[in-house]
Amino acid sequence: MSRNPSAQKHTAKDLPFVYYKVGGAVRDFFLQKYDNNITIKERDWVVIGSSSKQMLALGFTQVGKNFPVFLHPKTKEEYALARLEKKQGKGYHGFVFDTAKSVTLEEDLLRRDLTINAIAQDPTNPNKFIDPYNGIEDIHNKQLRHISNAFEEDPLRVFRVARFYARFAYLGFTVAPSTIKKMQSICQSGELNNLSAERIWQETQLALQTRSPQLFFHLLHKIGGLKDWFPEIQHLFGVPQPARWHPEIDCGIHSLLVLEHATKMTTRVAIRFCALTHDLGKGTTPQAILPSHHGHEQRGVKLVENLCERLKTPKHIRNLAKLSARWHTHFHHRYQEMKADTYLKVLTAIKYFQTPQSLEDLLIISESDSKGRTGFRYTPYPSKHFWYKIAEKLSQFEQSKPYNHPDFQQLNNEQKKQTIKQQRIAIIQHVLDSKKVKNRFI
Repeated sequence: MSRNPSAQKHTAKDLPFVYYKVGGAVRDFFLQKYDNNITIKERDWVVIGSSSKQMLALGFTQVGKNFPVFLHPKTKEEYALARLEKKQGKGYHGFVFDTAKSVTLEEDLLRRDLTINAIAQDPTNPNKFIDPYNGIEDIHNKQLRHISNAFEEDPLRVFRVARFYARFAYLGFTVAPSTIKKMQSICQSGELNNLSAERIWQETQLALQTRSPQLFFHLLHKIGGLKDWFPEIQHLFGVPQPARWHPEIDCGIHSLLVLEHATKMTTRVAIRFCALTHDLGKGTTPQAILPSHHGHEQRGVKLVENLCERLKTPKHIRNLAKLSARWHTHFHHRYQEMKADTYLKVLTAIKYFQTPQSLEDLLIISESDSKGRTGFRYTPYPSKHFWYKIAEKLSQFEQSKPYNHPDFQQLNNEQKKQTIKQQRIAIIQHVLDSKKVKNRFI
C-alpha cells in the first residue's frame, strides 16, 4: 500500500488509461459517516485496459518482478492492472494472474475479499461509485461479507476478516453467518498450514494495533482458526481456574479479558501480545491439580518460546513475553508477602538495572492480569505503586554513583558483586520497613 498521504494529487486527465480509486480509501470514505476521526491515509488505484509495457513506458515503477502493481512516478501511489486470479497451488502464493486488457473492473473487484473492500470510485466524477457487490449496503448494515466462493481460495483471508472484525467492531460491525461458514471451511481444510509465518505475524501485529484485538482471537477460536498457528492459546479455552479469584473461570476467556484491559492502557504491540500470552502455562496444568495452576509460570516460558518461534516474532517481543510468563504473579504480592532479596531477585531477572523500562512494561501486564477478571475491572492495584517506590529509591542510589568510591574500586569482582547486592537489598528493606511503619497509623 502507498504510504504517502501528502503526495502531489493528480486527475484522470493526467494519464492515458481508465483507472478507479479502490480499496480502503473508498471504504473509509463511507465509514467516516460513523466516525469522523477515521482518516484516509492511503489511496490505491486499479487500471483498466492497460499493460505492463505501457505502465513502464509512462515512468511507473513495477513493485515486484512478477506482480502487476506499479508506483506512480510522482505520487508513488499504487496502480494495479485489473486482473483475474486462478488458484493453482497451496497457500497465499498459489495463484496465477491474468492481466489482459479485456479484464473488466467488475471482474477485478470480484476477486477481492469482502464486499466493503470491493467498491470503486470514478476519479472523473467523485460522486460516482461502482458497487457491483453491494458493499455500500453492507457498510450501512455493518456487515463483513465475502463476495464469492473464490473467498475460500486464499486462506489468509481467515486472518484478514478476523482483523477487520477487531478493527470495526466498535462501530457495530459483525461477520455475516455465511462468511463465518466459509472461514470455518478454510480452517478445516488444513490450508492455514500452507501460509508463511511472516504473513501470519503481519496480520497478528495489525490486529494487535486495533481497538479490540481480543476479538481477533475470539473469532479465530470460534471458527477453529487457532489450532494451527496459536495452539498454546487454543489450549487455554475450557481450562478452569478457581472461581474465587477468577469468576470468569475459563483460562482462555481470562486471557482475552487481560488483552482487552491492556489495550486500554497502551498502544504498544509488545505489551498487548504479552498480556495475551502471560498465562500459557495454564494450558498444560495437570488435570489432577485443577483448578489450581501451581508452576504455570515456569511452564509458560517454554510455551511462549514455542509460539514466538512459530510466528517469528521480533526478538524484543519474545524476550518480554518470556519475562511476563515467568514473573507476572510476583507483582501481585502485597508488600509484606515477599522478602527484600526476593524483590531484588525479580528485578535482576527482568534486567531492570540494564533496562528500567522492563519494570513499567511488566507492571502494565500484571495490572491487566489483575483487572482482566470478571468483576475486577475497577479494583485498585496498589502493588504497582510499591514497586515504583522501590525503583525510585534504587534509582536515586544508583545516580549517586557509589561505585566510584575508592574503597569500592579496591574490591575484587566477586566482592563488588556482593557489595552491590547487599546495598540494593538494604535499600529495598528500608522501603519495606517504611511501609510497615506507615501502615500502623492508617
